[in-house]
Amino acid sequence: MGWFGQLPILFRQDSLAMTTIIANAIIGGFVMRLVLRAWLEDAKVEPVQPKTQYITQETEDALKLTTLDTLLGHYNYSIRETSAKIVCDRAINDKDTVEQLLWGITHPDYDERIKNLRALAIVTDPQSLEKLHTWKAYAALVRSLEHCLDPDQEVLNPDDWDEYPLRDMAEKLCLMFVSQLVSCFDCEKLVNAKFVEKWLAKQNWGKTDEERQRNFTEYMRRKRNRITEVVDSIKQRDVGRKTLEDAKLIPYHDPGQIEAESTHPYIQRFNIMLPNDLNLDNLHDNDTARALIRSFRENFDEEAFQESYRTLRQRREAMVLGDRSRPLNNDDIIQRELDPTS
Repeated sequence: MGWFGQLPILFRQDSLAMTTIIANAIIGGFVMRLVLRAWLEDAKVEPVQPKTQYITQETEDALKLTTLDTLLGHYNYSIRETSAKIVCDRAINDKDTVEQLLWGITHPDYDERIKNLRALAIVTDPQSLEKLHTWKAYAALVRSLEHCLDPDQEVLNPDDWDEYPLRDMAEKLCLMFVSQLVSCFDCEKLVNAKFVEKWLAKQNWGKTDEERQRNFTEYMRRKRNRITEVVDSIKQRDVGRKTLEDAKLIPYHDPGQIEAESTHPYIQRFNIMLPNDLNLDNLHDNDTARALIRSFRENFDEEAFQESYRTLRQRREAMVLGDRSRPLNNDDIIQRELDPTS
């Protein structure tokens, strides 16, 4: 019998020897596992993490134009984007470059004008728009709009479709700049640059003064585009309204009628609280309307109006009943009575 055959006899004879062998086997396996794990950790190759680097202003200023031109053609998108941002920042902060672009948008040649307009649109952003809030910029934009006047333009009558998307791209770019400027700043410089006299009044609103005023009023009421946005900003200033009156685009108004019209949008947005028989088209001739105007002006500012309107929308409940035998009207709408104090 070999040595392995004598092991059971030894285990039976000496239990201490058996316990020692089992313990040594467990300890040996545990030690081997620790050694293998340590060897695995030493053999693992970690990828090199890229070091975060920031481009300072000194680094940007040190970049030459030839270097930026090379970086603009780099295969990496982030490098191209950063390079383009540096070029645009340099252009909008350089007075000579801005003046050259403004001179370019007034050029009679269409290709030269559209090229400079697109370049100006690329280098400007909401943070740098203030660079164009100057007399030269407004005068250049108005001059560029003059070059876009169409002698064969059809009458801008109040149709159901909006003709603004069909306008020339150069004209739409100029109106984009003008709309952004008057929305961020006031419209006084635009009015002084004769935007109304040199471009707006030269649109084909009609032949007679009555036809021009009617088409202009209906266009501003029905359409929502860059032109109406600019005109709304001009109407909010006394000098702008006077310019529109002198250009015979709107009739002369008395102060009471102007006050009623200026409050007209607020009353329309609160129309669910108004009487059903109130005519919103003749506010200045209606005693109830005048009382509402005074109430709105005394009790609501813009923030209070927005908060009240949101609350009113949340609390409004209505049911619409109809048997489809006729068109729906106000009599088919049943809504919950609102607490006037709310």
